[in-house]
Amino acid sequence: MGVVDGKVALITGGAKGLGGASARLLAKEGAKLVITDIDEAEAEKNVAAIEKEGGEAVFFKHDVTDEEGWGEVMAKSLERFGKLDVLVNNAGVGLIRSVEDTTLDQWRWVMKINLEAVFIGTKLAILAMKETGGGSIINISSIEGIIGDESAAAYNASKGGVRIFTKSAALHCGRQGYGIRVNSIHPGYIRTPLMEKGIKKMGDRADAWLERVTALHPIGHLGEPNDIANGVLYLASDGSKFVTGSELVIDGGYTAR
Repeated sequence: MGVVDGKVALITGGAKGLGGASARLLAKEGAKLVITDIDEAEAEKNVAAIEKEGGEAVFFKHDVTDEEGWGEVMAKSLERFGKLDVLVNNAGVGLIRSVEDTTLDQWRWVMKINLEAVFIGTKLAILAMKETGGGSIINISSIEGIIGDESAAAYNASKGGVRIFTKSAALHCGRQGYGIRVNSIHPGYIRTPLMEKGIKKMGDRADAWLERVTALHPIGHLGEPNDIANGVLYLASDGSKFVTGSELVIDGGYTAR
């Protein structure tokens, strides 16, 4: 018996990285998974990996900025599994630009994926969960949703928006008595495939960059995808039944300064 045995979880951006690791861990602990992503090949690989370990998962191709697509994914998920217990709003993008260097189109692109999609997913998950006794909505924010970064104006704003929107949704669900908990997770620097790809592109500058970034984490090393997946598992489980409107910071001490 796993800690989320019998639960149904939907994870956006679940093909790889944080979403992929979270999907595999939830499946290992007994959940049935709905994985959505725009990367069909990687998502199918993750489904296959879950099934190889005896888990159950299905993939739906899904652009999180498409409201109609959200409705279709929710409908297909409910048709397949009959309920939704956990939503992990994980899909997101980054943009390294200062306020002066960011165009309005770039700003809107980041907001649409990182913030608007979280709003749509949360709203539709509430509609589904309140009919079946409640659930857990987990929104992946960032340490950049807590602290400022002069080179990440739009990203800061989007992730800060996720943080405070999560609290609003949590208060609403609590006051309505839906039995739905809503929380945010705030990762530090995590060695995802995307980060590894970026490091390779740095060439000779990679070692210096890694040393500098690692030094920002008092624990002495960068995080791994499973560090975040373990946080997702906790918030998805009944072990966190008294946790809502909270920020789970998993950052190796980055924001403790």
